[in-house]
Amino acid sequence: MNQKASAGSRFGNTLLNIAALGGSLCIILVILAFFFQITLIMFKTGSMSPTIPAGSLAVVKRIPASEARVGDVVTIDRASALPVTHRVTSISPAEGGAAKITMRGDANPTDDPLPYEVRTVRIVLWSAPELAYTVNAANNPLVLGGLTIVMAVVVTRAFWPRDEPGRRRKESEHQEAAT
Repeated sequence: MNQKASAGSRFGNTLLNIAALGGSLCIILVILAFFFQITLIMFKTGSMSPTIPAGSLAVVKRIPASEARVGDVVTIDRASALPVTHRVTSISPAEGGAAKITMRGDANPTDDPLPYEVRTVRIVLWSAPELAYTVNAANNPLVLGGLTIVMAVVVTRAFWPRDEPGRRRKESEHQEAAT
């Protein structure tokens, strides 16, 4: 029984340590993302295939539009529509520090209809195919609820009061001596 309790305790402690490391990593990544203006974007269409297929998750960093170069894959925010992420095909200076950027999706035969006049863009640092589906699944309330319950069980198990080793033996010896 002691070995079973000990193995269960070690397993619980291991899970708690993994959760603590994961939480610490998340906190560090959020702080870095805030200070370095790094965000995530998900690709819903295949306009950048095969380089970045639909369902990919990409890490992007906000930079001045003047720093973008032909060949870079950038995301441009649009006022009345979803952002667009395509490859820069040409760039020229515009008034007030802005830049006029012409872009094209790798899967598209022609450039986007009009150049975008912007001050900042988000450059794609790297992407991971299929990872957007996992992130979307994690946003499901059932998945979030399940993860919450599992973590609550792990934390409760880790901090639940336990008998000290040998305490039962000492109590039974004390009771035998009293009789």
